[in-house]
Amino acid sequence: MNGQALMMKPIDTVAVALEPLEKGATVVLRINGGTVSIELHEDIEFGHKFAVKTIQQGEDVKKYGEVIGVASSDIQIGEHVHIHNLEGKRGRGDKIGRKHATHGL
Repeated sequence: MNGQALMMKPIDTVAVALEPLEKGATVVLRINGGTVSIELHEDIEFGHKFAVKTIQQGEDVKKYGEVIGVASSDIQIGEHVHIHNLEGKRGRGDKIGRKHATHGL
């Protein structure tokens, strides 16, 4: 690994930036004895994710071998993956119905 980003498992659909990465940069990831080169389509901040595989709307997003959410839109390789195109599958406070929110649940 070159230290720019981390992808832990071959099933992962995203990698995590270990430093700020600029649009147009090519990131080389080592995984399963091979390498994958990804050209970034956007700036990626430290700690943020980018797609290493095409992810279709409704498809699970995987990081470190675990499902972290579902794509809320199509995501192309090299695109930033964050709250604008990723929705969690677990309960979210902003998704609680008005009835529950008024009762503090």
